[in-house]
Amino acid sequence: REQNADCVHCVPAVLASFPLCQLTEEDLTQNPLFCKFLATLSHHVDRTGLAVSLKEELEKAERELQTQRLAWLQSESLFRLLQEMIQDHCVRQHHNSTSSEDNKFYETMEQCLLVAQCVRQLDPSSTTGQEQPPLLGLSAKHVLDLMPPEKDVRHMKQRLLAELEIRLKKKCFNILSYYQPDWGNYLSRLPETLESESKRVEALREKEWERATLLQRQTHYYLSELMGCMQILQSLILDYHLKAQKELDKKKVDYLEAKCQIVIRKIRAEMLQLQLDTYTAEKISAHRKIKEKLDAELKAVRAEKQSAESMLSSFEILGQEFEALVQEYSQLRLEIDNKSWALREFSQHSH
Repeated sequence: REQNADCVHCVPAVLASFPLCQLTEEDLTQNPLFCKFLATLSHHVDRTGLAVSLKEELEKAERELQTQRLAWLQSESLFRLLQEMIQDHCVRQHHNSTSSEDNKFYETMEQCLLVAQCVRQLDPSSTTGQEQPPLLGLSAKHVLDLMPPEKDVRHMKQRLLAELEIRLKKKCFNILSYYQPDWGNYLSRLPETLESESKRVEALREKEWERATLLQRQTHYYLSELMGCMQILQSLILDYHLKAQKELDKKKVDYLEAKCQIVIRKIRAEMLQLQLDTYTAEKISAHRKIKEKLDAELKAVRAEKQSAESMLSSFEILGQEFEALVQEYSQLRLEIDNKSWALREFSQHSH
């Protein structure tokens, strides 16, 4: 009882600690020891099932990844901003006349940007930590020789900071005007606005994850209930099918028995019809006469057999002397037959 009472108190905490597990309150209340085990395990793992030490390593890796992403985002944003400045200058130069100082500034910046891109392609080890075989036998030193004169580069850098600041302020004003159209009164609140918006997005993501977890649990619960209903329905269908099948089989057996009787009677009728067609009145009369003749011959043969048997019995009474006479008689008969045959053959060949 004490275990069940403790389990009841631990059920909400266990369900909250393991949202990804397909568990219900009924499962935990029916297995108090398992509920206690999960309650103890919740102190060593997080909501996703990761161990505390592994969670710390994962958070450290995520922080490092976030730092690298931030560094990449900064460099990528600066690179795209420079490209945008060059493109805008090309558009202005096409539609309007620009000063030679502006042309020199943007040409120097574009040339420096292209050289930096080529150097990065030829030697990516500074960003990726991997060595790459030389391309067409070129090295970063060959490309750096194509840099503009040092004086032009120095003047370009002095002006570039001011131009970048102007561009960045303009983009910040655009972002602020999107979130707060009256940005003129809230210019100093841009960082706080972006931070609050980021927190709001994180809160929405957390809520979405909780809802997805709840949806998954409810889906599992509904599927379990649906499977139970399907089993009940299947058992009902099976019971009804067995009862109906019994009656159906009985009727089918009766039908087959009746059909067999009909077939047997048809066969009997066909046999009688065949006999009737085969044995006509004349054939029956002839068969009767043949039978009478055969019976008379059989009777005569039986009488002859009986006479021969009585004669043979009388001969057996005479003993071995009579048997010797019979053998001698048989030998004489055989010699007579052979000589008669030889005489006939001789007479035929003589003629």
